[in-house]
Amino acid sequence: METDGTYESPDTRGAAVPRPTAPPVPPRPPAHPPTTVPPQPTAVPGARNAVAEWLDAPRPKAAPGIWRFRYVPPVQDRERSRLAPVTVAGLLIPVVVALILWSVWRRGGVPYLWVPLQVLTPEDWWYAGTTTARDWHGTEAHVVYSGVVFGAIVFAVARLGAWGTVVRHVLEPYGPNARAALTAGAGLVALTFVWPEWFPFVGWDPLPIASPFFSLLALLGGGYDIITTVPVYLLTVLITVGVLWPFARVGDWRGVLRARRDARRPAAEVPGAPAPRSTWPGPREAGQWQAADLLAAEVLAGRMNEVDAARIGHRWERSRDDARGLAGFVDTVMRQGAAAWAHPSGDRDLPRRTAAHDLLLGQVRIGRAVAAERNPAAYRGAGVALDPAALGTSMLVVGPPGGGPAGGLTAAAAEALTLQALTGTCAVVAVGGPAAPYGPDAAYDVVVRLGDPGSPYDLDLYGGLTEPDEAAALLAEGLAGDVESLDPRRAVTVLAQLLGPYRTVHGTFPPVPVLRELLEAGPGTLGDLRDRLPAEAAAMRRELDGRIRQAGGPADPGPLLADRLALLDRPAFADFFGAGTGAARPFSLNTVAHHPLRVRVELPEHGHEEASRLLARLVLAQFLTAARSGDRRTHFAGLVLDDATGALTAGTVRALQRLRTRRAGVVLGLRTLGDVPETLHGPLLAAVGCRAALSGVTTWDGRGFAEAWGTEWVETEEVAHHTVFANQPMTRALHALRKRVTGKAVTTDAVTLKRVERERWSASELAHSVPPGHAVVSLATVDGANMPPVLVDLRG
Repeated sequence: METDGTYESPDTRGAAVPRPTAPPVPPRPPAHPPTTVPPQPTAVPGARNAVAEWLDAPRPKAAPGIWRFRYVPPVQDRERSRLAPVTVAGLLIPVVVALILWSVWRRGGVPYLWVPLQVLTPEDWWYAGTTTARDWHGTEAHVVYSGVVFGAIVFAVARLGAWGTVVRHVLEPYGPNARAALTAGAGLVALTFVWPEWFPFVGWDPLPIASPFFSLLALLGGGYDIITTVPVYLLTVLITVGVLWPFARVGDWRGVLRARRDARRPAAEVPGAPAPRSTWPGPREAGQWQAADLLAAEVLAGRMNEVDAARIGHRWERSRDDARGLAGFVDTVMRQGAAAWAHPSGDRDLPRRTAAHDLLLGQVRIGRAVAAERNPAAYRGAGVALDPAALGTSMLVVGPPGGGPAGGLTAAAAEALTLQALTGTCAVVAVGGPAAPYGPDAAYDVVVRLGDPGSPYDLDLYGGLTEPDEAAALLAEGLAGDVESLDPRRAVTVLAQLLGPYRTVHGTFPPVPVLRELLEAGPGTLGDLRDRLPAEAAAMRRELDGRIRQAGGPADPGPLLADRLALLDRPAFADFFGAGTGAARPFSLNTVAHHPLRVRVELPEHGHEEASRLLARLVLAQFLTAARSGDRRTHFAGLVLDDATGALTAGTVRALQRLRTRRAGVVLGLRTLGDVPETLHGPLLAAVGCRAALSGVTTWDGRGFAEAWGTEWVETEEVAHHTVFANQPMTRALHALRKRVTGKAVTTDAVTLKRVERERWSASELAHSVPPGHAVVSLATVDGANMPPVLVDLRG
């Protein structure tokens, strides 16, 4: 079913949220605060604005991956049950029998049924030996007894005919309001048989429902004098309520009225409803009503945008349980207002947004789940979103081959992380070429344009590490991690044998030209470096001796590493990687593990494709190392790599699995799985928790996704038509006549229901059944929740 925007807000763009036009000027706190706490306001006074509406919008709990901003859970479409023929027959037969029995009863044709009336009533009401009324007592007793018999017949018919099952089946496809309206109409029709005199166009006699009660009242009161105005009206009301009660119960009139009443009442007046977020109930409930009033006033005045609200809200969550932190929170809010804890860059929003964001939950909307039968019922028509809990399991986006990198999803993820960095909850590294859709440079704090002389920042080749073995492992992964014929341990050993002694002599690691010379150097050059080692550096001397013995041998990996390093020893990179000759400021990627920075690394193109792949592999390895080093990091660290061709190795794939417990994750884009060694296809798909197959993937790529998504149990229905062979001559004659008239043989249908195991999405379906602009997306969170593969319209 198409929702046409039913499940999301018409206002989700960042442009709809006003940005602060001037620094806030908070009021000065009073010198002597009052001793009484004012009552909590039920709503922000005055006119509402976009930020207040955004804060107070409902965000109900939902399945993983669903866009929760103003999400309304859809009514589950249940397959309507079918009434069995036995049920239909069981309904009609008791009704027919009851009509015949009541007709016979009214004619006095049922023998011995009047015996209970004679036994239970005085003899002077009847003529001797009969039930013929002697006076008004017998007449009214007849009426009461007829009502009892009628009620017994109706009760028996309802029980034997399974009226409850039939009524539930008829009302099953309707909603609460329609069900209440149908039962109200049915109750009105029932009243025409009880009080026909109330309806001017009804001419039939009433059923014996109300008259037996009035006759019983006269018999108990000893005459008609008791039937006065008040008892008549009271009895009439009770009978009417008793007739309508079954219809009210089936239609749930009480629940419908309660829902309508709650819908008309403001949210704050509904019992148990939480206070609006725009009133800042957290600080108010903690007794910090001055800070809450100030923040509410900032929202109302338009000086606070959604980034400010999310940033201050996250700070409150970290400070509320600590007395010192609570005092610091109040002090900062009273001094700075909406600008409290602003990002060090001073930015309080991005220059431009292209996706819908909900910063309270950290979600970014990537599309709408198609309302198709193939998707699970809970996701049909709902928005699909990413959040740090899902990105913490890492994400792989594949496709389309020949159509460029998978820019849509990676751009949304990068924009979400850069926006969340302004709230202090995230650090992001966006890696890609100049055409990567990562937004303007003004959205980032650090921009590294490798190969561009005008780059404001330089990239540290060693990722800020100081330990030679760690730096060697990092550099070996970047230089030769994709060389299958080279043992990574040998490459690490060779680099460590050079980096350690060089740092001992010079106090720093060698730049690219020097390291290349050391890798290609013979015993003479390495001997000069050994002679410059201090006497107490015996360990480094042994390292260098081992390198001297190995240099020039047939199994020496030094020349291979030097050839790879030569890709960076080019004039375009002469001022980079610690050369110290340019104006670019050095930057180490391990900084993102300690600060919520926004980093943009622009890889070179046009003649430097191999160098670009090597740098992408090096940056990815540096990020993985930095992400694992932050033990007490309170913010999420994410890396977005628009084109991961050549960047993935066996070591990086193993490292991806260890990011889930480190509050970090990566988003990788590939044109095709063929850009990754075939031996890594399975481990890569298993290492990431979020997978997306875009429209246009090949069956070879689809096979890997199909295996990763597995199978599910489905129910199938098989109908077999069997020809009926009659044994009796008359039956054969009838079958022959029917075949001559219809042209078809007489058959019977045999229906077989089976549970079979089927692939969620097969390779062929992924290659040929995904429309343009769509993708099949599955998500998983760090706590184990997951979203099954869902067909998503990325343009919705």
